[in-house]
Amino acid sequence: MPTWGEVSAKITSSGTSFDVVRKQYAAEVAEVTGRNVILYYSGWLQKSQLIPHGLPIGVDDSDKNGFMATIHQLDRSKGLDLLLHTPGGDVAATESLVDYLRSMFGDDIRAIVPQLAMSAGTMIALSCKEVLLGKHSSLGPIDPQLGGMPAHGIVEEFNRAKSEISTDPTTIAVWQPIIAKYTPTLIGECEKAIDWANDMVKKWLTTGMFVGLPDADDRADAVLKELGDHSLTLSHSRHISAEKAKDLGIKVVDLEDNDDLQEAVLSLHHACIQTLSETHAFKIIENQNGVSFVSSVNAT
Repeated sequence: MPTWGEVSAKITSSGTSFDVVRKQYAAEVAEVTGRNVILYYSGWLQKSQLIPHGLPIGVDDSDKNGFMATIHQLDRSKGLDLLLHTPGGDVAATESLVDYLRSMFGDDIRAIVPQLAMSAGTMIALSCKEVLLGKHSSLGPIDPQLGGMPAHGIVEEFNRAKSEISTDPTTIAVWQPIIAKYTPTLIGECEKAIDWANDMVKKWLTTGMFVGLPDADDRADAVLKELGDHSLTLSHSRHISAEKAKDLGIKVVDLEDNDDLQEAVLSLHHACIQTLSETHAFKIIENQNGVSFVSSVNAT
């Protein structure tokens, strides 16, 4: 029989009621699938007022610590279901994270997107062998951003300026104050960012989702053309539905096809959102065994 102190310590280690319920639903998802589950949730929608003050709600290098903690002691032969809810983030950190996940689970990784996986979150989803989406789920464009501005848009604008000035030199007066705001090497940095993102995602698609298909390169190029070109997506915040994702050739599994899984996933999603809404937590990385790496805002 445990002592009073041992029982008290166990209760404390279980966390808040939010933690207890969330961990219960994570275990239920794993029970339905028979696979490992890691949820990666950002509270960018709930803590939006703190983002201008530097709250790190996006994908960054510190997330690797959370994934290391949650993957430790998992039976990696069961594969991984990665629940994603993120606005995206740093491309270098995303590349490193995907490389790490693949080194742990090979190509047996599925992405589950209960609501939103935008930008670099979509990149992570495209690195998986398939993506589970509901009618309420959305992916997003993957065109790289520099300082909050679309790299494609900057290059597009610069090329337009060159064309218009070449055709009509009097337009120099219009374009000069715009181009003057460009920092040195900006165009080159934009072009490099575009090439980096495209090469990275194409490699993931051809070695993962489309591996073994005779037209893998063409399929990957089609996805990149639609999701990676700002001139086509028009806005980096554009939402790509499950049906649109299918039309693009992405391997999509409808969450509605499995009632038990849909119920478990959405229950876990709601528990995560309530945690992010009602507590100081702004990022949660957690596995089905209750191992957590939670980043919180200081309560001061």
